Amino acid sequence: MQAQHTLTAPRLGASAPSLPRLSRRTGFWAIAFSFLAVTALSTAPSSLYGLYERHEHLAPLTITIVYAVYAAGVTVSLLLAGHVSDWYGRRAVLIPALTLAIVAAVVFISSKSLAGLLVARVLTGLALGATVATATAYIADLDPGPDGTVTRRSGIVATIANVGGLAIGPLATGLLARYAPSGLTIPYAVLLVALVVALLAVVLAPEGRSPVHPVPKYRPQRLSVPANARTQFIGAIAGVALAFTTWGLFAGLAGRFLAGPLHHPSPALTGAAIFLTFGMGVVVQTTTTNWPGRRLLSAGIPTIILGLAILVVSAWTDPPSLALFLISGVVTGLGASAIFRASLGIVIATAHADDRAGALATFFVAGYAALSLPVLGLGIALQYLSPQVTLLIFGLAVGIGILAAAPTLLRKTESSH
Repeated sequence: MQAQHTLTAPRLGASAPSLPRLSRRTGFWAIAFSFLAVTALSTAPSSLYGLYERHEHLAPLTITIVYAVYAAGVTVSLLLAGHVSDWYGRRAVLIPALTLAIVAAVVFISSKSLAGLLVARVLTGLALGATVATATAYIADLDPGPDGTVTRRSGIVATIANVGGLAIGPLATGLLARYAPSGLTIPYAVLLVALVVALLAVVLAPEGRSPVHPVPKYRPQRLSVPANARTQFIGAIAGVALAFTTWGLFAGLAGRFLAGPLHHPSPALTGAAIFLTFGMGVVVQTTTTNWPGRRLLSAGIPTIILGLAILVVSAWTDPPSLALFLISGVVTGLGASAIFRASLGIVIATAHADDRAGALATFFVAGYAALSLPVLGLGIALQYLSPQVTLLIFGLAVGIGILAAAPTLLRKTESSH
């Protein structure tokens, strides 16, 4: 069986037939590691923006623009490349995506200017957009159940790699920036090593999906809902939008709120705060392995609401409370992670293998668009409003959105069982 996968690998990855191939089991974990490495790079600058502001004398609105070009890169890449591994094979997309991530890390290391930061963030966005759907589908391909269906383990591991990378990136770079020399160089050098290792692992990994013959005429991803799973897919889209919006609110606020009202500008603390929010995803994945989607959603929605309430209270106490701010990150992270896992599981389970990457690309376009909106909105609002007022407005907006969408989300998810 393994030999067949090696022989059907796409030409791009099979140019050296003498290369040894990893087993499917080892390849499964290699792809998960590569996914984690790229997502870690994507959030790595989050704890360093304060250093960039001081180093390059950047205005806060400029940092918002930097994030905007990254978000645009993710979306464009998902639309242009997120689905094509269904046609050309997974490695044919993942290898170039990792190469782009490596180039982005090199740019981060070699240039500290605003131009270098913009270029690196665009490349990071392009790499992540091509990776996120492809790697998720790849992990599912390499871990089929006895009857060929997708296993629960593949969904859990894909979620841990995704959310775990988002958590590890800012924590690692924040700690290195705080306690190691060259705070804007060493963190990216460490990530560069991890990405090179990940690239080599993918080169040696077995193919998860054979190329289609004849290859369809190329077209960008069409944001469509699968006809055979329309109800479930709409529920999953609502779920990922809720989860990513909540993460975006916290990620967009953490650094500025800590450095402003809380008077804690340390990149290590910023990284730790973001880590707590995203890192709860790993806790959720490892403690709720047997929970069905509806139970995850029923627990996640009120948990997010509670976390948002604590977040707003943390800003309006006198003085603002660091402890409550960090607790709010933990609570909102738990809720968002539960909803994300339930939503991703629905898409993986209902998408046909021939269109799995395409369905996941549509899913993640909704997620990353929802992640970007609070970050961009906060950046603009903070130019005119205090952090406390801004947080109150955005916290209420996100909370109302979650409450409004909850009945539809639960109903559509229930109908999928």
